[in-house]
Amino acid sequence: MKKLSGLFLILLLFGCKSQQFSPKVPDFEPSHDRAGYIKNYKDLAILEMQRSGIPASITLAQALLESDNGNSRLAREANNHFGIKCHSDWKGDRIFHDDDKKGECFRVYKDVYKSYQDHSDFIANGRRYQFLFDLEPTDYKAWAKGLKKAGYATSRHYADLLIKIIDDNQLYRYDRGGSSYAAYGARETEKVLGDVDNFSISTQKHQIYNHNRIDYIIVKKGDRFNSLTRELEMLPWELYKYNELTEDSTLREGQILYIQPKRLKAAHGYNFHKVKEGETMYRIAQMYGIKLSRLYQLNLMEEGTEPVPGKKLNLRKKRKESFQTKQDTLKIKKDSL
Repeated sequence: MKKLSGLFLILLLFGCKSQQFSPKVPDFEPSHDRAGYIKNYKDLAILEMQRSGIPASITLAQALLESDNGNSRLAREANNHFGIKCHSDWKGDRIFHDDDKKGECFRVYKDVYKSYQDHSDFIANGRRYQFLFDLEPTDYKAWAKGLKKAGYATSRHYADLLIKIIDDNQLYRYDRGGSSYAAYGARETEKVLGDVDNFSISTQKHQIYNHNRIDYIIVKKGDRFNSLTRELEMLPWELYKYNELTEDSTLREGQILYIQPKRLKAAHGYNFHKVKEGETMYRIAQMYGIKLSRLYQLNLMEEGTEPVPGKKLNLRKKRKESFQTKQDTLKIKKDSL
C-alpha cells in the first residue's frame, strides 16, 4: 500500500461533511496490538472530538474495545470499528455477524473514517445520550459511566472496561488536542460566531461549519433557497424549518443558515450572552444554535419580545426570575407621560 503524505491525508479528511460529501479515505495498515491501533487512529478520534464534542479518549477506548484493536471481523471486513448495528434507518451495505443473537445485521463502511463519523453522529443525535454533552469534556470517567447508563452496551462492566483502557494507555492526553489534525484545524478555522471557534469543511460552493454539533453555512450573495437545497441535497422544507423561517423569508449575505435541527441549549461553556445594541432574540438563537422558542423559555420571556441591551440571556439553564424587555421599557415610558 502506498503511503499518503500527512498533508494530503489532512486535506482529504477536512474535505468531508457527511456521507454525500465524504472523500475516499484509504484504510490504515492493519494493527495487531493496542499501541499500533492508537498510533493509527488517535488523530481521527481527535478530529471527531473537534467536530462532535465527544472526548477523544472515549472514542478511542470504545473503538479499541469493540474492534479488538482493529482485529475483529467487523473491523477487517466492514471497517466497522464500533460494532454499530444496522437499525431501521441504515441504507448502506450490510454484513451479518453473530453477536447477542445469531446472524445480526451490522453496518459496512467504505473506509475507517466513515465508521468514526457515524459513531460520533450516532451518539450526538441520539436523544438518550444528550445529557452526556452537559459533562465536562475532560471527565472521561463520567462519560464512560454515562454511556453505560444510557444503554450503549449490555455489559455490566462496560464503563469500568473503558476507564481501564483509557488509564492504562493514557488516552486522556488526547482530550486536550495535540495532534497534527488538531493543529491544522485550529489554523483553518474561521471565527464566524463572535468568539466561538468552529470546525469547517467544504462542499461544492459553500464552506460547512459546525457549532453546537450542528452544521451550517454562511449565505453568499445571490444565494436562493432552491439553489441551496439542490447543492446541499436537502428537502425543500428543511432549510425553512431548521432556521425557523417562512416561505416568504429572504436570504441576506452573511446570514447563518443551519442545515440540521438546532438544539435546546448552547454548547458546553456558553452559559450566558450579554445582549448588544441591535441584537434580536432570533439573531442570538442563530448565533448559538438554539431553537428560538427554547431561548424564550430559558429566559422566561414572551415570544415576540426583545431583550434590553446589557442584559444577560441564559443559554443553557432556565433563569429563576424574568427581567425587563424592550416592550416593558416602552410601556413604562408611555405610562410616565
